[in-house]
Amino acid sequence: MAGDNETLLSSRDENTDVIQQPFLIGVSGGTASGKSSVCEKIMELLGQNKIDHHQRQVAILSQDSFYKALTPEQKAKALKGQFNFDHPDAFDNELIMQTLRQILQGKTVHIPIYDFVTHSRGDEFVTVYPADVVLFEGILMFYSQEIRDLFQMKLFVDTDPDTRLSRRVLRDINERGRDLDQVLSQYITFVKPAFEEFCLPTKKYADVIIPRGADNLVAINLIVQHIQDILNGGLSKRHNGCTNGHSPTPRQRRTSESSSRPH
Repeated sequence: MAGDNETLLSSRDENTDVIQQPFLIGVSGGTASGKSSVCEKIMELLGQNKIDHHQRQVAILSQDSFYKALTPEQKAKALKGQFNFDHPDAFDNELIMQTLRQILQGKTVHIPIYDFVTHSRGDEFVTVYPADVVLFEGILMFYSQEIRDLFQMKLFVDTDPDTRLSRRVLRDINERGRDLDQVLSQYITFVKPAFEEFCLPTKKYADVIIPRGADNLVAINLIVQHIQDILNGGLSKRHNGCTNGHSPTPRQRRTSESSSRPH
C-alpha cells in the first residue's frame, strides 16, 4: 500500500509535537548473496552496532524470522530436505505486514525466532524498538507489491551464483546440521528454480543494485551516507515535510527499557 509511505507518525517524545516517519529500506537478493552482511556492514559503518539495542537509531529485521509454522507433514518433508523454503508461500506475509505497520506506527515489535534445525518457531522472540531507519532483508522482500510499496529505498545484493552456492553449502552444513547431499539436492530442486522464478525478477524494482555484496564498499558507503543524512535530519524535510512549524528530527531514544534480545 503505497499510501502508507505518506503516513506521518507521532514521535514517542511526549514533550514535543514533532512528527516522524521511520525510513524503511528493503534489502533483497538470492540465498547467501550477502544481504545480512551488507546490513551488518551498514550498521558497523554507522557505529550502530556499538549502541545498546533499545537505543539504536537503525534496526535490522530478517524475512527468515517470518517462516510459517509447519504442519507435522511439512516438517517431516523439511527434515528430509523436501520442503521448498524459497517459495513465496513459505513466508507469513500477513505477519510481515502487521509488523511493518506497527513499525510505521512507532511501536516496539516482537519478532519470532525460527529454528532452522527443527524447522519451527521457538517461544523466544527478538524485541525491536522504534528506530529512525529500519533495514528489512530477505530473498523475497520485493515479491509482494503490498510489502514492496512500503519501502522508501530498495537494495538488491547481486552476487555470483557459484559464490552463493558455496556459501550456502558451508552455512547449511556448519550451522544447520545438514549433510552435503541434502544441501545440493535441495539447491537443485528448490533453491535455484525459486531464485530464477521469484527472486531474480524482483531485481528490477531495486533502486540500488550492490554487486559483490559486503565487499562493495563504494556502494555501501554511498548508502551509509544517505542514511546518515536521514539520521541527521537532512532528508527528513523532503520525505516527511514540516508539521506544526517544526522540522522532523531523529526520534528520542528510550532509556528505561531493557532489551530481551536473546542474541
